[in-house]
Amino acid sequence: MIWNRRDADDSTETLEADVRRTARPLSAPSDLDPLLDRIGDARFVLLGEASHGTSEFYTWRAELSKRLITERGFNLIAVEGDWPDCYRVNRYLKGMSQAGRDAESVLHAFERWPTWMWANREIVALTEWLRRHNDSAADARKVGFYGLDVYSLWDSMRVVTEYLTRIDPALAAAARRAYHCFEPYGEDVQEYARATALVPTSCEDEAVAVLRAMRDRAASFKEDGREGYFDAEQNALVARNAERYYRTMVRGGPASWNVRDHHMVETLDRLMEHHGAMSKAIVWEHNTHIGDARFTDMARAGMVNVGQLVREARGEDDTVLVGFGTHRGTVIAAEEWGAPMERMRVPPARDDSFEHAVHDAAVGDALFLFRDAGQTPVLERPIGHRAIGVVYDPDHERWGNYVPTIMSRRYDAFLYIDETRAVDPLHMPVRVRSGGDEPETYPSGM
Repeated sequence: MIWNRRDADDSTETLEADVRRTARPLSAPSDLDPLLDRIGDARFVLLGEASHGTSEFYTWRAELSKRLITERGFNLIAVEGDWPDCYRVNRYLKGMSQAGRDAESVLHAFERWPTWMWANREIVALTEWLRRHNDSAADARKVGFYGLDVYSLWDSMRVVTEYLTRIDPALAAAARRAYHCFEPYGEDVQEYARATALVPTSCEDEAVAVLRAMRDRAASFKEDGREGYFDAEQNALVARNAERYYRTMVRGGPASWNVRDHHMVETLDRLMEHHGAMSKAIVWEHNTHIGDARFTDMARAGMVNVGQLVREARGEDDTVLVGFGTHRGTVIAAEEWGAPMERMRVPPARDDSFEHAVHDAAVGDALFLFRDAGQTPVLERPIGHRAIGVVYDPDHERWGNYVPTIMSRRYDAFLYIDETRAVDPLHMPVRVRSGGDEPETYPSGM
């Protein structure tokens, strides 16, 4: 049940007092010092966002990531993005051959909807910083950039067959025969999902067979290049898990969500092993993935997520979960799946939400460290917490978009930005919905 501000036992004054007591100032990168102290020697730092289209969530995560890399030795960033697209970024920032002339051109190649999640100027700036950092680092210490997601079924199959064509033509032919099972669906994942729901058949065995064959030959393939094999093997894994994801998605329920988040954690574990015993990972995903699901209504629905799974496997001392949120502003989103991106207003947070409580406490932009919140019982009770997806309707937000959450248990820390602005996409034009302020970069007359 969401905490109700009208309940006599939990007065507005009590909540605002707890917020003021817990809030720390957040206006400059140096204000992250207490969070760096809290992170300590942890090897997993998961950074959230309340939307996929808010500039400040990207820029603050970038500032924290830079400090984790330079001050604490973190050596990989894993994001809620497709593996093939993100691996092109990884190639660029490590200076690999034929990796692209600059970050903007590499990121502009992100063409699968929603493009604005990673093809934006905030990520361009971070990618160029990472390239400069890596240029002065030994190969073994170069920071990697990877996608954790499972959506890239056809793109990943193409990468696998292209790799095998170069290194093992006979196995490439076998892989093409196996993947031929998917051809009748014309690269339409919805069509594949519907077909497997109507007829008791699938391409699961074929996807599994390719991955197994590659792993059987791993020792010889790695001799031709460890990075190349790792990329190809991961794409074969994506193909296997994507087939499972789309097959379960059409049936509804929590199964497909759980397949996706388990895949993300499996990929993260592989990345840690690939980068060596001293590796440390920064993860960028939505709050719904990195905030521990056990302290939301997701648990009641039978859903798990990345934050929960990493905490359970690695322990609370080695895992730090950092949420992000805002009271109002603008955001890039779309009115339905696949629709053109729009710059939309984010209305003031609902009265019974954590974001509204922080705004009312008048603390401004703030950092919360919830391990210090032992004497703040109100923050340890369920309260509404805003979540905006790539599909968003601000006019109907108050009837949805809020997740009942025990804030001090779901996260270890939380960055609150009172008023935010939309991310700056590379792919133009951006529609401006009535009520949203026109961005300075928006071309007149379009």
